[in-house]
Amino acid sequence: MTDAYVTLTDETLDDVLNTDKPLLVLVTNGDGLRGDFKTAFNQAAQERKGGAVYVRLDPDKNPRAAKLFGAGDKAVLVGWYCGEEVLRRSRPWGSDLPLAVERVEQILKERSPMPVAQQDQPVKEETPVTQPMMVQDKPVAVTDATFEMEVLDSDLPVLVDFWAAWCGPCRQVAPVLDKLAKEFAGQIKIAKVDVDANPGLSQVFRIQSIPNLMIVKNRTIIFNQPGALPEPVLRDLVKQAIAVEVPMPNKQEPQTTPQ
Repeated sequence: MTDAYVTLTDETLDDVLNTDKPLLVLVTNGDGLRGDFKTAFNQAAQERKGGAVYVRLDPDKNPRAAKLFGAGDKAVLVGWYCGEEVLRRSRPWGSDLPLAVERVEQILKERSPMPVAQQDQPVKEETPVTQPMMVQDKPVAVTDATFEMEVLDSDLPVLVDFWAAWCGPCRQVAPVLDKLAKEFAGQIKIAKVDVDANPGLSQVFRIQSIPNLMIVKNRTIIFNQPGALPEPVLRDLVKQAIAVEVPMPNKQEPQTTPQ
């Protein structure tokens, strides 16, 4: 079989390195070179595997090139691409060559420019994945700091329960509100305001007796009444709040409608 590799010398070094193809350079004077590797190297050169240029360099006769590739007293296989070393196998075996070829193919794939046809095409923007809205099926605790976000800015109507731990009627109405939160999950939000912990809200809405139940929709107060109401009445109120059309007011403070 005729050798298909390029013989590299100090005189041809610059010309060989100027190629835009990857090089697989076998640096050896013949001493210690394994027969299985020599056969594999010649075969790969014949077939031009991996798109590389196969080069052989005798370091004893070409000191400048030998210095560039860091040659020692042992045979070495060096991968070279675009002015830099990309792989090195000292005293290579025949099994090292397929790995070197695979590395060359990987480098070419990573560094190859985008085809012109693809460059002309607009970059497609990925469609953002819409996260499912969390359905609130339990009453949510609301504070002075979170009232605007949880109640005024809510996309759903909100039934607000002003309560306190020491309030007996508040404890009676609480299970009903838990039940309605599950029954109408995704249609209305149940919010609970501890008046002792949130005096600011109690003052703003002039809460004088608890429990006090308020319904807010589109920043508008559509119901506000103290006292523990029976379950059927509360259920009807919830249904009405869901069904009623309330335009969003221009002003940002909560509005009231006639009772």
